[in-house]
Parts: sequence; structure tokens; C-alpha cells
Amino acid sequence: MPILLFLIDTSASMNQRTDLGTSYLDIAKGAVELFLKLRARDPASRGDRYMLVTYDEPPYCIKAGWKENHATFMSELKNLQASGLTTLGQALRSSFDLLNLNRLISGIDNYGQGRNPFFLEPSILITITDGNKLTSTASVQEELHLPLNSPLPGSELTKEPFRWDQRLFALVLRLPGVASTEPEQLGSVPTDESAITQMCEVTGGRSYCVRTQRMLNQCLESLVQKVQSGVVINFEKTGPDPLPVGEDGLMDLCRPSNLFAAQPWHSCHKLIYVRPNSKTGVPVGHWPIPESFWPEQNLPSLPPRTSHPIVRFSCVDCEPMVIDKLPFDKYELEPSPLTQYILERKSPHTCWQVFVTSSGKYNELGYPFGYLKASTTLTCVNLFVMPYNYPVLLPLLDDLFKVHKLKPNLKWRQAFDNYLKTLPPYYLIPLKKALRMMGAPNLISDNLDCGLSYSVISYLKKLSQQTKLESDRILASVGKKPPQEIGIKVKNHSGGGLPLAHNKNFRKLLKEIIGESAPRLTELNTKEFAGFQVGLFNKDLKPQTYRNAYDIPRRGLLDQLTRMRSNLLKTRKFIVGQDEDSLHSVPVAQMGNYQEYLKMLASPLREIDPDQPKRLHTFGNPFKQDKKGMMIDEADEFVVGPQNKVKRPGEPNSPMSSKRRRNATVIHEIHEEKMENGQSPADGFLLKSAPADFMNVAGDSLISNQLDSLSDDFAGLRKDGLIHKPNNNILIGGAKTCTLSVDDRKIPMASALETVPNSMQITPAMAQGINADIKHQLMKEVRKFGRKYERIFILLEEVQGPLEMKKQFVEFTIKEAARFKRRVLIQYLEKVLEKIDSHHLLNNVNHINSRSSC
Repeated sequence: MPILLFLIDTSASMNQRTDLGTSYLDIAKGAVELFLKLRARDPASRGDRYMLVTYDEPPYCIKAGWKENHATFMSELKNLQASGLTTLGQALRSSFDLLNLNRLISGIDNYGQGRNPFFLEPSILITITDGNKLTSTASVQEELHLPLNSPLPGSELTKEPFRWDQRLFALVLRLPGVASTEPEQLGSVPTDESAITQMCEVTGGRSYCVRTQRMLNQCLESLVQKVQSGVVINFEKTGPDPLPVGEDGLMDLCRPSNLFAAQPWHSCHKLIYVRPNSKTGVPVGHWPIPESFWPEQNLPSLPPRTSHPIVRFSCVDCEPMVIDKLPFDKYELEPSPLTQYILERKSPHTCWQVFVTSSGKYNELGYPFGYLKASTTLTCVNLFVMPYNYPVLLPLLDDLFKVHKLKPNLKWRQAFDNYLKTLPPYYLIPLKKALRMMGAPNLISDNLDCGLSYSVISYLKKLSQQTKLESDRILASVGKKPPQEIGIKVKNHSGGGLPLAHNKNFRKLLKEIIGESAPRLTELNTKEFAGFQVGLFNKDLKPQTYRNAYDIPRRGLLDQLTRMRSNLLKTRKFIVGQDEDSLHSVPVAQMGNYQEYLKMLASPLREIDPDQPKRLHTFGNPFKQDKKGMMIDEADEFVVGPQNKVKRPGEPNSPMSSKRRRNATVIHEIHEEKMENGQSPADGFLLKSAPADFMNVAGDSLISNQLDSLSDDFAGLRKDGLIHKPNNNILIGGAKTCTLSVDDRKIPMASALETVPNSMQITPAMAQGINADIKHQLMKEVRKFGRKYERIFILLEEVQGPLEMKKQFVEFTIKEAARFKRRVLIQYLEKVLEKIDSHHLLNNVNHINSRSSC
């Protein structure tokens, strides 16, 4: 989920006009709106989060933060005004603090435990300024300085205010105030010469010098392409340069090489792309990039780390090493002079090892943790991240499987223990997971030590709690206006009591109530609540504008009561007091807000009878082409269109259209009976296989019990549609009759050999409707805050259909959880997927064995 933060210059200098008559601030607002339209072309933009920060004093500079929706973002953007000073340094610091608000709470930086590229929040910070002098209340500054003090706890753990997944881009407006007579130059947009350019390059971004509207559009197109998921790394060469290579890829000893001259590829500051997993939608990895220090128990505090890790590469050609089943991570490098130099060597079968200085205990340079290698097609360069000191580990593992057959001798164990001594402690857990995936025996002790002292761990926990309090304080101040410096108001209490007119009106009102005088209509102030009237759907009744109940004449009481009842009890989604015709009156500022409309859009209805083939559209031009593949700009078609293309399970040529799930019938009937009696779905049939403390234990133990229960139900669902309970050795549907006890009630269950009554069967259409309702409930449950996942696993148990259908629902839930960053839930669901796959493979093997025995 990319984060796009826009930092808009709201200093007084942004009021200057261009040759078109528009101010710089108006151009900045239009640039943001155009960027959002260009970004909306990418389907992945639906997960974007937008933030807005200005040059106001903190915390009032945050106009839209973590909790504000798109409508609030657009409203604050249009209401910006240019006034004040050019405090760019303070605004940048506030922007980075806003982005880093939740990193200590989520543990994404993983201080002291290695840097995980797959733990990231890709953020793009786009600032739009005029590039003038930086001003403050004290003086005019020539250079850009960011304040060192930050209200965010834990900021001292990183030397810079930004992180390796945050990049800064600047649009510096240099549009002239008078139309230029010189022809416009075509080509790439140059960088600006202002103080912000260096800051952009440090974060891995760049600046753009915008002189015309065409250049601005070109820059926005370029920025849309920069929205990529990845982290920035410093690649620096260590050791001598490699020997030059000829055009044929062989070593050319005759060509001179500049061994001492600095080359552009010797040091590169570029991005590595971290691609999300195709199934879960979130990046997945195994190995970290090592820290630049060795963690020890006597370490009093963590040394501050640089935002971007310094990875050194050796130009000695080595052979790429990899063995079967050993996981590794592969990241593509952003094009740079380094990638160009490696590709020009045309050596796809050799690699250069990479190191992190001071990462090892006995070696200053450290041991290699991966290598740089060109792709086989010579189109890109990839960074392979392997286990630490992999040249020693891989031969040991290869001997373990091929020579010792998973039964290592004493010599092998001594060599493996010596390798573990060179391994940073935070590599033990991922190494143990990798060995388990490979099927190797338990070679590492279960009493793992992270390498950090107790004081450091306690300090990190304390920082997390302090960050939570500071985060709540900052988020509570978002959207508030800065206090205005005004004089003291003095109330005038002369006169003593109420004015005479008020007393007169009050006396008249009392006389009308007690009946001493005839009631009359009071004079209405038409300027107050102009146009207000009580809405009514009955057109025969005329609208009234009474504001006082005593002003209603006796003959109009019933009509007015009807109006009040219709406004109070109506179920239509109209605002109380609003007429039907006024529903189509939308302010201009809200006409382009499609984001809120898309969120309220209901999912498409299912087919009435999915068993019937779809009728072809034969009206009109028979040669009419499908326009869904073309580019469109309609919000409803953009969302609803692709959803209609997904084939429903109950449509023709689908396995669900021909199979009947009798076991699912009983489950569904019991579930409906429970709901009618006012009982919760947790008492359902499938949960009887779970432990007794399933609904009473909270936390991880509850989730693990749910996973076991859910995996048992998935394992019991065989390809023939019968439910097998491993604990009870019962095959439902195989015997003549079977009864199940639910809340001390006996429920008869028909066998697969007998005819089940129609009232106990679920047709494919019914199953499809049940699954559609379950999918809707799953989406709502995943969005809920917290870690109470019982309801999610209960819904997954109630999915109707074969094992593949249940697997699809689990994968759908993983994708929904990835959208809202429910990492713990994703881990539990991935365990369920692994169990489903293993049981599915086991059932296939058993089915083949039974057929062969027959």
C-alpha cells in the first residue's frame, strides 16, 4: 500500500502570478489533482494512502494524515491559502515524522535484528515549491537545515530523519510572469539548482525544474512511474577493479583499465524493487541484510544506523551458488551506472559477492550474504540475498543431504557448529525455518538468543509505548486550525436584564398559551435558515415553515404530524428535512469525489438461475465489439466491470453446477436453526471438533485451536464430498444412518446411499448465495481493528463447496488482510493454506492407491 504525501508550499511567495494569470498555489493544486488522475489509471492505486502537509507550524501543518479519507484530503487541498514564511526544513521534518509515526509500534525497522527489505511501507514525498530563499522568524537561510530535535520517540536510533523506503521528489516552479518569445526546448526536464535538490538525491529521489505547463505535465507522468515498492541501498565497490572484457565477453588484457580513477559505477545510490507476492499481495522474504555491528549481551544501547545500508561488492568473479529447496531472496536493481557496467560485461554466469562492513565478529569486512548477478537474458541485474556466510553453509548442507543422508557424523556437526559461531544471532531463527522447509533434522537449539541485552529490549518496548501516546496526540491535532491572535473581548452588561422587545414577545406568547388572546403567526426571519422546509413525499400536502409548535393552527395539526412522522420513520437514505429534488443538487467541490462513491458501491447481484446458459446479446449491430478492454473514465465501470468477468462457481462448465454437498446441507440447516433460536454461530456443527476451551481462551492459543479445527474440517472434506472426522473415525455419508449431537439434541443425518429430502438439500444457487454472503461478512471482519479472528475462521468453516472452493476463500481472505496490513492474520491463514495443500495431496495419493488396489 504506497503512501503518497504531498508537501505544498503555502508561503506568501506562492501568490505570485504566471503569464496565464494563475498563482503558483493554484498551479500546485492543479498538479496534485492531475497526479491523482494519472495514478488512478493503475489498478493498484486503489490501495494508495494520501496525506497533505503545509508550511504551517507543527502540528497544525498536517491537513490530512493517517485517519483522514480522500474527501477530507481534497477539501483541505482546495482550501489552502498562501501566507507565512518559507519554512521548508521544519515542514520536511514534520512530514518525515508523520510517515514514521507507527514504525516503532509495528516493528517494521527491526532495530538490532537486521534489515528486512520485505518489511516496508513504500512512501513517496512530493513537495511543490517556488524555490525561493528559505525564510524563518530569525533570518534568511541559504542552505536547507532540518531540525535535529524531533517529538517522535526513538528518532535517535536512525541518523537521518527519513527511512530507506521513503523518497523525496521536488517540483520547483520556475514559470515566468511574462510570456516568453523563445521556442520551448524539448527533452528531459533538468534538475533544479535550489537547496532542496541535494536533499532529494540523498533520499534516492530527484528534483524537477518546471518552466512551462508542458514540462509540469511531463514531470507528473514521470512521478507516476516512480511509485514503486522498494528500498534504497548504497552500493560501494571494495577491492580492485575487474579486468576489462571485450565485446565477445572474454577478458581483454590489451585494453587499458583505470585502476585508480573513480568511476560512476563505483558508488551508486539506487533502489531495489521489492515485488509483492502474487497470492497474498504483500512482499515475502526469508533473509535480512546484516547490521553494521555485532550484537552482544553487554551492549548498553544500540548504535544509530544509517537510513540506507552500505553494501560493498567485490569485483572478483565467483560462481553463483544455490542448492535445492534452500530459500533465497531475489531483488531487481533500479537502472544505474552499476547495472549498465555489469550488463556490458556480458557475464550472466558469474557473480560479485556483497558484504556489510563490521557485520561479522572475526572479520572486519564481514562475510558475504549474497551476490550481484546479471540475468540470463542480460536485461537487468539482480541482488540475491542468501544466508550469512553462504559459501561455508551451502557445501555443508549439500553433504548433509547427499553424503550423510540426513544423519550427520561428529565431524560434520563440529564444522556446522563452527559455522554457527560466525553467524549473527538474528540469523538463527530464519536459518532454523529454512532447514525445516528443507526437511533437515533439528540442528539448532530451541533456546535461541537474539543477541541483544535485556536493557536494550526493555528500552525498545518503552519506546513503542511512548510512540503510541505521541501518535495519538499528533493524530488528534490533525485538521485543527492554529489559534488566532486576537484581543480580549469584554462583554457589555449594561441594561441589567432582557431587552424590552423580548419581554413583550414573551408575555404575548404566555397569553396565547393560556387562551387569553387568539394565536397568530409570528413574524419569521427569512434570512435565517433560508429555504428550509420539512420534506414530504405526499405532494398533496403543502410544505410549511413553522419553527414554533404553538404557531400551528388547530386544523393543520394532523397534516403537520404526518410530515413529522414521514421524516422520522422513513427508511430512504435522504437527509431529514430534505426534498427529493434537492438530492441531485451537489456542490461543485464534491462533484469529482469518486473515491467515496466507490466505497459505497454495492457488489453486483448474483444470477437468478446460474444453471441456465447466458443469453447472447443480439440486438443492434451484430459486429459490435466489447468495449470493456478500452480505456474508460467512468468510475462505476472501472470497478464493477472487472468484477463481472470473474466466473461464478455455479455457472455452466463449473464443478459446482453438477455436485450436491449433502454434508454441507446438514451444516447449513443446523446453522440456520441456531440463528433462529438466538444462538451464536460459534455453537455450530464444525466447531464440535475443536477443543473444549475454543471459545474461552484468548490470544494466540485461541487462534491455534481455530486453525487446528479448521484444518481438521478441511482435511475431512474429501474429493467425493464426504466429511471424515479423524478424531472420531466417522465417515459421514458412508453408513446407512448417522446422528450428530448438538447441544444435547439428536439430529438425524441421511447417508449418501439414501435419498435426501428436498428440504435438506442445497442447490448450487443456494450454495452460491451462502458463499456470497460469507464473502461479504469476511470483508467486514477483516476491516475490524484488533486481533479477534474467531469470527473469520468460523465463516471460513461455513463455506459451501469442494476443497478448492474453501482454498479460494482462504486466499481471498489473505488478499483482504494484506490490504489492511493484518500481518498476524496472514500468517495464520498461510498455515491453513499449507495444511489444505498437504491434505489435498494426501487425499489424491490415497485415492490413487484405492483405485490401484481395486
